[in-house]
Amino acid sequence: MYLHDALAPAGSDAKSLALLWWVFLTISLVVYATVITALVLAIRRARRRRLPAGSPVQLTDRDAPAGKVVAAALGLTTLILLGMLTTELVVGRAVLDESQPEGDAVSIRVTAQQFWWKLEYEDGPPGQRLVTANELFVPVGRPVELRLQSSDVIHSFWLPALAGKRDLIPGNENTLRFSVLRPGDYEGQCAEFCGYQHANMRLILTAMDGPAFEAWKTAQLAEAGAPATEELQRGQWVFERSSCALCHAVRGTAARGTVGPDLTHFGSRRRIAATPLRNTPATLARWIVDPQRLKPGSRMPATALAPDDLRALVAWLGSLQ
Repeated sequence: MYLHDALAPAGSDAKSLALLWWVFLTISLVVYATVITALVLAIRRARRRRLPAGSPVQLTDRDAPAGKVVAAALGLTTLILLGMLTTELVVGRAVLDESQPEGDAVSIRVTAQQFWWKLEYEDGPPGQRLVTANELFVPVGRPVELRLQSSDVIHSFWLPALAGKRDLIPGNENTLRFSVLRPGDYEGQCAEFCGYQHANMRLILTAMDGPAFEAWKTAQLAEAGAPATEELQRGQWVFERSSCALCHAVRGTAARGTVGPDLTHFGSRRRIAATPLRNTPATLARWIVDPQRLKPGSRMPATALAPDDLRALVAWLGSLQ
């Protein structure tokens, strides 16, 4: 179950934005109720004083306060708008202050591609940086800095429960910085139409405590282990000698492709194809053989394999934990 609700904030930015939304909604409801009440009272009063057709309108002493009422309403409207503006500025300042929070930030470069997310953890020396796809893991309570860029068209990065949207424009880098307030799984998505599979360009952010995050990161930095059975050995052989290795990389093997996601720990991922599909052997086999049937418009080409080779390949990919 993934949280995808801007009104159930679990991030520092989202908490401020949700507060602003609730304040504006409350003020708007009060103003709306007041105006409708005044309108109803005015209509009832007018009906009681209905004049014959053609009679001139005569102002009486009872109508004298009307000007004062209008003036008071204008003054109150001005105060309300100033109050809303002040609230917006305060919340905006709180969001901007998040750009320089206390603590050492986890720096992650997010590259949007049609139609998936490349994730590069930039801590450590260049040769030992973690590269994965579509599933973000971050520590709770520690600042997270996402350096956003696009490799093709305009995208928009949005984690509704954690932070506001940021555009990813080719040739430019944008930054989103926030901290997650509690552990859990949070769904994100591309919020700018970017092509046929825009709606299925999603990601999952998993927030965990500090030790668990460091353990996950250490495990992810390791290279793929040697195949333990003949079937797994055959699966690696099929991967390295098919079109798979032209697009994908698996550290510790001869596969060094950079077009598609890094698959070094593919078996540990819960979803595939930028999250619309569960990572099961049956779904993975269908994805390899005919990806356009499952996700039309994706850049993944079909790969024709003999049944035994396909079974071995799926088993090997599943073993990459």
